[in-house]
Amino acid sequence: MTTRSDTQVLDAWSRNADPWTSAVRGNEIASRVLVTNDAIVDAVRARAPRTGVDLGCGEGWLVRALPEVAMVGVDAIPELVEAARAAGGGDFRVMAYEEIAAGALQLAADVAVCNFSLIGKEAVEGLFRAAPSYLRQGGALVVQTVHPLVACGEQPYVDGWREGSWAGFNSGFQDAPPWYFRTVGSWVALFVAHGFKLVEMREPVHPETGKAVSLILIGELAG
Repeated sequence: MTTRSDTQVLDAWSRNADPWTSAVRGNEIASRVLVTNDAIVDAVRARAPRTGVDLGCGEGWLVRALPEVAMVGVDAIPELVEAARAAGGGDFRVMAYEEIAAGALQLAADVAVCNFSLIGKEAVEGLFRAAPSYLRQGGALVVQTVHPLVACGEQPYVDGWREGSWAGFNSGFQDAPPWYFRTVGSWVALFVAHGFKLVEMREPVHPETGKAVSLILIGELAG
């Protein structure tokens, strides 16, 4: 079941596919260039996977950054998948999280990666439930998300939908999608509740501010 907020997320990303592709490929997002791009690539490579799937792959940069891994990239936004296919580097497919939750992906990957792509609620929970349909037993799910302690801002530190913002992005962006905030404890519980053993947490730090930029969680799918 897709909630109204989950639907709003997809609608907003459809409207912003072109400026997002330009921003990523033009290195306009400073935190990614300085910290989080390398952080997620390093976290995946630490697993030494042969096969992988990028869930919410966007325009495909992470797939291209891992040429040694046979990667499948999946995204619900056709315009982003078209951009990824045009750049090459992997097998890119248009598929919503709800379809994956229903078992449509049918892989046995060594690693699944979600890089800032888990911003909904029910859709994300469905993706976790479906992990056995795209990960092999013992395979790893690697998630990078905005660090909850930083992203919380002045609002209460509790789970819930938040208003989105394109602050700091170029003027081509419009109608920022809402996103579902989770505490660190809620992220851990999400892994554990769906059969994962949480084996590592990383907190990449911005070299200029000294503050944690993101949270990376790595869970192994138990047999």
